[in-house]
Amino acid sequence: MLRFLREHQWYAKLNKCIFFQTKAHYLGHVVSKDGIVVDREKVRANMEWATPRNMDEVKSFMGLEGYYRRFIRNFS
Repeated sequence: MLRFLREHQWYAKLNKCIFFQTKAHYLGHVVSKDGIVVDREKVRANMEWATPRNMDEVKSFMGLEGYYRRFIRNFS
């Protein structure tokens, strides 16, 4: 990676870099050698939401849930 940066004359701020990590949290996901999975904290927060009682609450509820439903077993 560092060789690639040097070859293309790109630079990194070393004080913002972390090397030799086994996993990284990025935009609500966890990236590791095993693949990309959603951050469990995000799923837990969504599962603890109260049941919607009217259509306005359903519409706001489905915004994030439409995305996270693929990561939550038996979501429907």
